[in-house]
Amino acid sequence: MTKTVHHFIGGKTVEGTSGEWGPVTDPATGVVTTRVALADADEVGAAVASAKEAYATWGTSSLAQRTAILFRYRALLDARRDDIAAAITAEHGKVHSDALGEVARGLEIVELACGITVQLKGELSTQVSNRVDVAAIRQPLGVVAGITPFNFPAMVPMWMFPLAVACGNTFVLKPSEKDPSAANLLAELASEAGLPDGVLNVVHGGKPAVDALLAHPDVAAVSFVGSTPIAKYIHATASANGKRVQALGGAKNHMLVLPDADLDAAADAAVSAAYGSAGERCMAISAVVAVGAVGDELVAKIRERAEKIKIGPGNDPTSEMGPLITAAHRDKVASYVTGAAAQGAEVVLDGTGHTVDGHEDGHWIGLSLLDKVSTDSDAYRDEIFGPVLCVLRAETYEEGVALINASPFGNGTAIFTRDGGAARRFQLEVQAGMVGVNVPIPVPVGYHSFGGWKDSLFGDHHIYGNDGVHFYTRGKVVTTRWPDPSDAPAGVDLGFPRNH
Repeated sequence: MTKTVHHFIGGKTVEGTSGEWGPVTDPATGVVTTRVALADADEVGAAVASAKEAYATWGTSSLAQRTAILFRYRALLDARRDDIAAAITAEHGKVHSDALGEVARGLEIVELACGITVQLKGELSTQVSNRVDVAAIRQPLGVVAGITPFNFPAMVPMWMFPLAVACGNTFVLKPSEKDPSAANLLAELASEAGLPDGVLNVVHGGKPAVDALLAHPDVAAVSFVGSTPIAKYIHATASANGKRVQALGGAKNHMLVLPDADLDAAADAAVSAAYGSAGERCMAISAVVAVGAVGDELVAKIRERAEKIKIGPGNDPTSEMGPLITAAHRDKVASYVTGAAAQGAEVVLDGTGHTVDGHEDGHWIGLSLLDKVSTDSDAYRDEIFGPVLCVLRAETYEEGVALINASPFGNGTAIFTRDGGAARRFQLEVQAGMVGVNVPIPVPVGYHSFGGWKDSLFGDHHIYGNDGVHFYTRGKVVTTRWPDPSDAPAGVDLGFPRNH
């Protein structure tokens, strides 16, 4: 029997009324298991209205009240992490351990939100002039929205709404319609933790729902994570409508391997970073740049490891990589591999024909490894978002860094070397927002912000950390001058007994 996912508005499930529905497929079987309501502008408006009404009291609530709720929320998420991970696996397809890791990374931001009292401390300068003090404070924006991708249906929403509501805002979340159930579960648990009705709302839908959020006059800010073309659209449209925007786009993350690197460690890192979560993550390493004579040995080590990865259903404890999200996406990823040889690449591993016994209709693809890839090939230029690793060759460190910096993307990058001087030079010279030194996926911890450069970010603020707090608040400076009581003509009677 097909399950139905509705919206979550005003603290309760609200049935869709648009008459439009979207299919949700189990990627391991290819079977449609769920249908999700797709909102029209009126339903989006109802979610925004609920958030606006809740903001009237939540925006002035005490920090103690907010953090008490968030601490309870964190405990509920921890207790239900297996259930959240199971919902992710059922609709996204990633293996359970990957899904648990996603929940853990989302919990980091909830924990940051629990300590928001420190982040929201203002500044005070006394006696800047005679009897004049200046204070700087930060206040919430109002109703804010988040538009999140399919690849992390729990983590990316948790990168947004916990900080937003901790800062005093109310939130409307529009998750991916491809795997919507995790978002509803997060909202239901927040309500169970005591979050007032309307503070967190979930509305499902496609482009009409997105456009309604971008145009709504009561939405003050929009957070987005997704592909670069959509990030550009979100940023341009929301900005034109006077909204604050952080729009995180796509990536083509490079890993530079110097001749002195530990090649076993580099190969391990390349395999886990390129093929983990089936490559469906914006921080995946999708291009390895081998410097000098290490290329052949490095490719051989990567191949040896990649061939051992077990692909299967995400709910099978022995599976190390699951299927892709849809059959159409699987076919698109495969097209880059089948066309690679014609564009000059050496196809070391071709995973396009992979199937899983008993699950032949699932969205399967194996691991692909392309060597000697040219920078003008489609496999290199495009964000593939699948388990395809390109290897490029460079003669020198300088050539490798120039190759990386020529990319239009600048999300994350990594260097593998034993030379501290080379690593230090790399972290200063490379044009990317997140850099790893012998760390293949340099996603910052929750109290440092996540974000890229160039076509990987549109807007001025990175997500979570200090940037996240600043994005969801606005500054106000108050200058105060009070007369001294002794200046009053007859003095001031403070009500104290007089001693004669």
